[in-house]
Amino acid sequence: MNKISILWVDDEVDLLKPHIIFLEGKNYKVTTCKSGQEALDFLKTTSVDIVFLDENMPGISGLETLSEIKVIDSSLPVVMITKSEEEFIMEEAIGSKIADYLIKPVNPNQILLSLKKNLDHSRLVSEKTTANYQQEFRKIAMDLSMINTFEEWVELYKKLIYWEMRLEDIEDNSMFEILESQKTEANNHFGKFVDRNYMDWFQGDGPVMSHTLFKQCIEPELGETPTLLVVIDNLRYDQWYAFEDIVSNFYKKTKENSYFSILPTATQYARNAIFSGLMPLDMEKKFPQWWKNDIDEGGKNLHEKDFLEAQIKRLGLTIKWEYHKISSLKQGKQLSQNFRSQKENDLTVIVYNFVDMLSHAKTEMEVIKELASNDKAYRSLTQSWFKNSPLLDIIQQAQSLSMKLIITTDHGTINVKQPSRVIGDKETSLNLRYKTGKSLTYEEKEVLAAKNPEQIHLPRINVSSSFIFAKNDMFFAYPNNYYHYVSYYRNTYQHGGVSLEEMIIPFVVLSPK
Repeated sequence: MNKISILWVDDEVDLLKPHIIFLEGKNYKVTTCKSGQEALDFLKTTSVDIVFLDENMPGISGLETLSEIKVIDSSLPVVMITKSEEEFIMEEAIGSKIADYLIKPVNPNQILLSLKKNLDHSRLVSEKTTANYQQEFRKIAMDLSMINTFEEWVELYKKLIYWEMRLEDIEDNSMFEILESQKTEANNHFGKFVDRNYMDWFQGDGPVMSHTLFKQCIEPELGETPTLLVVIDNLRYDQWYAFEDIVSNFYKKTKENSYFSILPTATQYARNAIFSGLMPLDMEKKFPQWWKNDIDEGGKNLHEKDFLEAQIKRLGLTIKWEYHKISSLKQGKQLSQNFRSQKENDLTVIVYNFVDMLSHAKTEMEVIKELASNDKAYRSLTQSWFKNSPLLDIIQQAQSLSMKLIITTDHGTINVKQPSRVIGDKETSLNLRYKTGKSLTYEEKEVLAAKNPEQIHLPRINVSSSFIFAKNDMFFAYPNNYYHYVSYYRNTYQHGGVSLEEMIIPFVVLSPK
């Protein structure tokens, strides 16, 4: 194996001999230069792995040398070594993207630590992460057989996301595959748990759900401070974590709760439930002019503002509020340009549809299939969108207006991989993760079935209608043209069914920095 090569630049290089002997004893190759210019001439013809650079040298200074080194090779790690503790030197060095900053006198172990941190970091992190997950794997496997409350499922799901995001940054694919199989097993157990308990949640002992979210979680946050509520459609927990750091530049998190989407985990059901404070069966009964069932023509989410207005009145809230739905870049920019007009509101609600559009585009467009081929890429694409979206600009403006910020969603989504055969009549709904209709034929072990929809507060299309919900990463496929259909929809992001990713979703309250 080739030795790691170090270039050490210091006008008092003779004093470094003990350090050099120590490093050569550790199998490093050390080359020395006495000036910045000598170092630059050397680097133009010879490659090294890392540079130790004295800040205070005759001729061109260490900071000037640093700038020139970055021109020669912007990715070369440079460790600045200086006698000075002046703040401006530190700021200049950090601003020039140094790899480390050491104050003289340095001891050999400081040098060794800096080398390991910068050159061996990936291997050390990978080994530690793998070892830690192997230990955690056994604990998660034991927990899976004993979990019996929705609180425990939230905790376990967050733990799986944590390890997923840790393992994706290391090069050990075998560990990632083990985690994927553990997620699948967890979803199998979760499907059984929901099957046993979902109906009972409506008796008062269940988690916060879509239809209780506004009353239990949003209303208590309304008060003296103007509040911006952002509902990002179709946002999974891991996608929130992917751009949480960006939001934290402007806001600090004061509360993070999880709540459960109702079934079906689909926009027309879950988001209407948030804004109405009602389950779909009650929406159909109380507001038949606004509610549409799956086979009804027309948009299913055209009356969110009306539902919200009715809920606000029902709760007796005397607040000034506005509602905005953003479904395009143009709409987002328009709201951003005029956002300061919202500062007089007690509550400003924004429904942002980008993530939902992204998941549908992945199904329909090959280029998006390539860009979001797995969960890691899907997170990355969401983060890239958020960084460059009008929504981030709106959040920045909200911070400058001292508005409280709430970020949540209506349901998550899952990458579907396994087809499940289903047969229904021509009036059966089209969703891939749930079906409602009469005379449905299906594989019982692959679904959660609601033969009496009223028991879970869902309306019937007709007298003999039932609902079925796909579990884990299943998606429903008809026998006709089966293989073409399966090939088209496999590895796409869908929602409406029963999975950790779809049902357990974030509710985050933040205050301006």
